[in-house]
This record gives sequence, C-alpha cells and structure tokens, in this order.
Amino acid sequence: MNLRDIYIFENLTDDHLEKIKRLSFEREYEKGDLLFYEGEEPENLYILTEGILRVYKTDLKGHEITLHHFHPVSLIAERANFENIPYPANAEFETDGKVLAINFRSFEKELLKDANLCFNIMKSLLYKIKILDEVIVQNLMMDAVTRTAKFIYEHEDLFFTLKHNKIASILNMTPETLSRILKKFKTKGIIRKNESKYIINKEELKKLL
Repeated sequence: MNLRDIYIFENLTDDHLEKIKRLSFEREYEKGDLLFYEGEEPENLYILTEGILRVYKTDLKGHEITLHHFHPVSLIAERANFENIPYPANAEFETDGKVLAINFRSFEKELLKDANLCFNIMKSLLYKIKILDEVIVQNLMMDAVTRTAKFIYEHEDLFFTLKHNKIASILNMTPETLSRILKKFKTKGIIRKNESKYIINKEELKKLL
C-alpha cells in the first residue's frame, strides 16, 4: 500500500515517508487471528489496511462485549502507545486482513514533531471518543429493537457478513432476542428475501431509530 494513501501520512514529506518505510513492516492475518490481547504491552503502532477487525472486552462472566468494528484505513488502539499502557481490549480479525506495523518508539522520536501528522492523529483519537459515546448511548438509552435497527441501517455489509451470534454480541443481547427481532422485521417487510438474497427496506428501518 502507498503510504501517502494512509490519511495520517498524506501531507508528509518524501523524507518522512522514507523514514516510516524503514520503521515499518506489513503483516497478513487470517480470520480469527488476534492482533493483540487485553493486557499486552504495545510495541508497534498498528494501521489496519485490509479486512475487518473487531475490538472487544470480556466481562466477569466470560461474555464478549464488542466495542467496535474497524475498517480500512484505521489507526488501531493508538492510545495504548501514546499513554504507554497495556492494550485495554482484545482485537480479532473478522476476515482475512493486513496491518502496517510501525515501531512506535522510533516513530515517536523521529516523526512526531510534524504538526500535520500530530493533527491527523488527534483527529483519530477524537473519533475513538465518538465511538465510545455511541457505545454508551447504544447500551444505556436504546432498547433491543432500536439497537438492531440502527446496526442494520448503518452496517448493512456487516449484517450480511457476520453470523447472528456475532451480531448479538455486538448489540449486547442474546442470540434468541436477536432472532425474535429479525423475525418481526421479516413479518413487517423490513427485511425480505428476493430470490437468493435479502433486501433491506432502509426507509422503514429509519422510522425505528
């Protein structure tokens, strides 16, 4: 992947890009592989360039609580690098994928004096705050039907890609509850099957939000 196609590097000089090339390497992952686990000490700054990555925590009962699905191109868990703390969650590939890994200490020493780069990283961190706000709103202020409608409306690709037990985990509900809601959606024509594929009525979904 061309480094200049990665949004945080788009305004850097050629010299800076050459430095990043020296400090980085690409690594491929298969579906189900962990990029990192909760409590692991960070060494590299990770940028997701291909695939879908799920970040999740496990509660005291062993239930997985999905925090977010990341799509290319995204910085992953950069807060752990900047605050020098262990990763606060696990990251697992939902599909085959690829990351660009950059040695963070060398990156910090040689490149973080660039104002454009710092500004783009700051925007990424603000985006992560927005994600956290959405997780809080979803789990505290929305009922199960609204959460399901919102997920399908905003992530139609994931709805057709992920298994229902994965979606239920994302929405913090049991698979049985999700199954009942989807059955109601089908009865109301919000979800209907046309030959070999499902069609979503997004206008009707929007009314539930």
